[in-house]
Amino acid sequence: MKDLSTANFDTMTTDEFQEYLPELFAEGGGNVSKDPRFAKFLENNPVCAELVHDLETIAETAKSLFEPTHEPSDDLWNKIAGKLHEPEEEN
Repeated sequence: MKDLSTANFDTMTTDEFQEYLPELFAEGGGNVSKDPRFAKFLENNPVCAELVHDLETIAETAKSLFEPTHEPSDDLWNKIAGKLHEPEEEN
C-alpha cells in the first residue's frame, strides 16, 4: 500500500501514478478526477486521465448493480402465492 501523504503529484511519472491508483480510489470514493490535487497531473497526462475516467465509470456501474431499482409490488407477491396454491394440471 502506497502512502499518499508523501506523494508528489507534480513530479510523478505515469507509472508511479498507476501504482497509487488503488489508494486514490479508496480514499476518494471512486472520484479521483474531481480531486484538485490531481487536476494538473491529469491535464498533463491524458493517458492517465482516460484510465481514471474508465475506472470511475466501471466503479459507478458496479455500484449501481447493488442498488435496487424498485421493490416488487404486493400484487406480484399475491400472484405468486396464488400460483403456489393452485392445483397442478395433469397432461
